[in-house]
Amino acid sequence: MSRMQGKDCTDRATAYAGIDVCKAWLDVHVAGAAGESGFRVANTRAGIAELVRRLGRLPVARAALEATGRLHHAAWAALDGAGIAVMVLNPYRARKYADVLGQLAKTDAIDARLLARAAARLDVAPAPAPSPERLRLKELQALRRDLVARRVALMNQRAAATDAWARGLLDTQCRQTERHVGKVEAQLLAMIKADAQLARLHAILVSIPGLGPASAAALIADLPELGEASDKQIAALVGVAPMNRDSGPRRGQRHIKGGRAPLRAALHMAALAAARANPELRAFRQRLLAKGKTHRVALTAVLRKLVVLANALVRDNRLWTPQRP
Repeated sequence: MSRMQGKDCTDRATAYAGIDVCKAWLDVHVAGAAGESGFRVANTRAGIAELVRRLGRLPVARAALEATGRLHHAAWAALDGAGIAVMVLNPYRARKYADVLGQLAKTDAIDARLLARAAARLDVAPAPAPSPERLRLKELQALRRDLVARRVALMNQRAAATDAWARGLLDTQCRQTERHVGKVEAQLLAMIKADAQLARLHAILVSIPGLGPASAAALIADLPELGEASDKQIAALVGVAPMNRDSGPRRGQRHIKGGRAPLRAALHMAALAAARANPELRAFRQRLLAKGKTHRVALTAVLRKLVVLANALVRDNRLWTPQRP
């Protein structure tokens, strides 16, 4: 048995904070130089200000939060503005970390303590808080996604309806939802055009054959790492990177896993269009099909190429140009 097993290996010269977020309050646990302590503040402007003051009096090297929709954004922005590095963990990853530690019980205070330990030990790069403009883009993109799903559901319901009055009502709802989708898309485009940096990013993306304004807006809203991450990282973030499944002599089939499923779904039609309109991607897809790959596998590979291409163009700040023969 290792002599270090069960011992706290946290660097005692610094402190690490874990913050469990819910709608009403923030549970905080701090571990490090001054021992361990916990407290709770309201998830309000005044409560977050108190959180920043209390952590500001401690040598906090890093704080860890779980991504909880929009509930963690205010605390994230305040801590980032105060110069405290913040790592935002996927809740699934945080739960798996608790499983590794053998922590079966779950309360807000326990979660905060586990997040403090994660802040000290996990190799996760701190992330700057998104700007208000980015948050609004993300919110509008989520609204568009919901409206599109609602439109599809209404159209399916309309196709199955047999009552004339019900069909008329569903027709009205379909037209109304279509108008709402158009309004949201127009607002997204207006917001992008109003910001010089976002407008340039949009221009680069729509220059790629197959990427239309809606797909470009989805990338801008849901993939802020575009142009800053490596090709492998950007593919993994979207969820189109093939993952190994090997064990001993067995070599398993590679499958995509994880990533941002809503964004991946939004880019599905863009990959179909790119496989037809982009000569390089069209040839790439044909080569895969000629090797016996299924259409689904080939399309996923095209999507990965498309995302990697967009990442490279944004990183280099240049428009797409066709390769010379």
